[in-house]
Amino acid sequence: MADHVRHAPVGAEPLAERESDCGTAPGGGADAPVEVPAPAPPPEAAAAPEPDAEDAPAEAEAAPDAPEAEADAPADASAAEDVDHAEAEEPPPVVETPAEEEPAASPAAPQPEAAADAGEPSPPRSGTLPEGAPYFVGRRRELRQLRGDIDRPGLDVLRGKLPGSCRVLLVAGRPGSGRTSLAVRLAQRLADRYPDGQLFARLTYDDGEPVPVERVVGELFGAAPGDPAVALRTAVENRRIVLVLDDVTHANQLLPLMPDEPGCLVVATAEGPLPGVPDIRPCTLGGLDAVACAELLAHIVGSTRVTCDPTAVEALAEACAGNPTALRLVGGWLAARPGMSVTDAVLSLSEVPDDLAAAAATSPPLARAFRLVYDTMGPLTARVLRMLVCAPEGIVDAHIASALAGCSLDEARTALDDFVRYGLLHPDGEVGPQTPQYRLPRWLRPLLNQLVEARERPAELCLARARMLERTVRLLQSCRGAAEPPGSSSNALLQELPRALRFPSAGIAAGWLRRRLPVLLSAARAAVADGELDTLARRLIAALVRALEAHRPDTDAACDEAELYELHGLVLGLAERRALPRDKAAALINLADLDAAAGRTKEAIRRYRAALDAARDAEDGFAAGRALEALGEVYLVLGDGLRAADWYRRALALRQTRGDLPDQARLHGRLGTLHTVGQQYDAALREWRAAVAIHRRLRDHAGHGRALTELSRVQEYAGHPEDALRTGRDALHWARQAGDAEVEGAALLRMAEVLERLGDPAGAGLQRSAAQRLLEGPSRPAQPCTA
Repeated sequence: MADHVRHAPVGAEPLAERESDCGTAPGGGADAPVEVPAPAPPPEAAAAPEPDAEDAPAEAEAAPDAPEAEADAPADASAAEDVDHAEAEEPPPVVETPAEEEPAASPAAPQPEAAADAGEPSPPRSGTLPEGAPYFVGRRRELRQLRGDIDRPGLDVLRGKLPGSCRVLLVAGRPGSGRTSLAVRLAQRLADRYPDGQLFARLTYDDGEPVPVERVVGELFGAAPGDPAVALRTAVENRRIVLVLDDVTHANQLLPLMPDEPGCLVVATAEGPLPGVPDIRPCTLGGLDAVACAELLAHIVGSTRVTCDPTAVEALAEACAGNPTALRLVGGWLAARPGMSVTDAVLSLSEVPDDLAAAAATSPPLARAFRLVYDTMGPLTARVLRMLVCAPEGIVDAHIASALAGCSLDEARTALDDFVRYGLLHPDGEVGPQTPQYRLPRWLRPLLNQLVEARERPAELCLARARMLERTVRLLQSCRGAAEPPGSSSNALLQELPRALRFPSAGIAAGWLRRRLPVLLSAARAAVADGELDTLARRLIAALVRALEAHRPDTDAACDEAELYELHGLVLGLAERRALPRDKAAALINLADLDAAAGRTKEAIRRYRAALDAARDAEDGFAAGRALEALGEVYLVLGDGLRAADWYRRALALRQTRGDLPDQARLHGRLGTLHTVGQQYDAALREWRAAVAIHRRLRDHAGHGRALTELSRVQEYAGHPEDALRTGRDALHWARQAGDAEVEGAALLRMAEVLERLGDPAGAGLQRSAAQRLLEGPSRPAQPCTA
């Protein structure tokens, strides 16, 4: 039923576009019979990588290939027009695309991946264990403690009982202390011991809100929406898995995710203790020791400056309180200045004034190191960094940075590369060929929030978010167009977009959509919650829904249903807030379609009725007819043919007043099939004849042939085989006029059934052979009907 319906993208579209996007009423083609059991004829007619050693020396990885430079893109400044005007649509920006090579990094500058254990590994999408910090120093004592806690007897064992749940370890430390790196490092080293998987999930959004348990379980194990406890229990049963659960703020976030499987291990990270979690084994992180600090600094700035000034290295480690992220910042700052010594860095750091507000948000050493780096940035680079706090989920790429700061793509790329070298951003994989994306570390967000509040006006922030949303809408339109066949309207729009916004292939576009989907959903939530960008929010959701529909074969259907349900729910909330009954009706219909497809028929009926009321308030006859017909479909699934026929008749009456001929033909076919099931053959004949007349009027030869085939079936059941045979010949004629092999084959098979009833098995065999040749071998022509 609802599987055949395309969900209507919401927003302010013309009626014609809405009709094509909403699709026909559930059930498929114009005259496709309702999916009900075929009536019996009357009696007379019956016939993982390798784990490191525990005390292995620090490691480093080579930097990845530099991304290929693309064209500059001017800021989407005109997106501000969409803030208050519902139908504003701006032309694509003009983008120059000269091929350029990215400038090589200075020999003294550290590679982007050179990170201490506190350079928190870029957490990827939930479910995949991050690679961890490529350069890991220190923390040997903590690793020994955590590994020892795994084997230490738990409370159940001490009480003489068998262990009833997993072991839980806690890595506690302030943001920037390296807690995520340590947890990931531990999970990597335990890969042999837990061979069934090492999984990662963040339990807190960047705004501090907890991630719902259902979403965490779904992303970890790919579970469809449902009871998360059941999904978790099923996923880990008799398996040995490590779950790294990052950014836990409360015990209630962790408890539902603790498997009742003794062979599993949970490694949680938090800022402090988690009272309420039974038998948890904490490990609190302090600063790095002096040797680890020197090792980290040598990797960033080179060993020469470290060995030539050991006293200054110790002073710098003390000034940073052994905080690896602070050392990483100062080391990046020093690496960009090859003429300065470590002593110069210590003096410069000591001259940074104390910022009590920033220190309260993170820690004094980290706040001071950040101000040292930030105060020496150029105006454009500093603004790009400030505006990154507006990026959804803290995930940024060159397009997002360019739109937020209102600068070109090349300027954004250069700034992002600088931030990676300083440790202000962490690489987070690629969303396309040579298109890197980055994650904003959580410790940086409160510092940037303070800078934004002090230096950016609210109107400028609103404009920046509008530019970002507009750029995202353009990318989603490009993503959809890449999946559409050449010559379609969406593919034509793709060719009109600037080159920097185009996807070279459908596969690359689908990969980008899968990779960016959590960020896109977060952007939609934020845009709806903002309240000032409702028009752009509606356009963003509509573009995202269309892109998901276009790439449905390349994505997880179960996850897509969950995402679509959330998106239509966002539109419903926005429509109710803005008193938009037309959008409310569309959102309710889409939600009801998803409910019906999932078997939640009672909820679907409730939503369809609410959609009908909203459509009547909006005087939207199309949506009202769509809801009426869908109600008939739901009652048909419930086996209530009488109510289904009543709703179909109401929908038919509305379609007749609107003059929607194709919809009228389809509804006549629905009613005809229902009457046939109830052996009300006279009524069924009237309905199918009405459908035949409408298709003749529309000059729809294929639909005409289908309707005649069904009319022939009813005539046979009604005891008029000769009439049925003549109608079958007519159906065959119109099917051949349409060149539709499927309809032609169905007409031949229908005639074969009638001939068998008339006592002509030879003629029936000829028709079946012709139908078989037609349907199985399109290149072999079927024999003409001679019956």
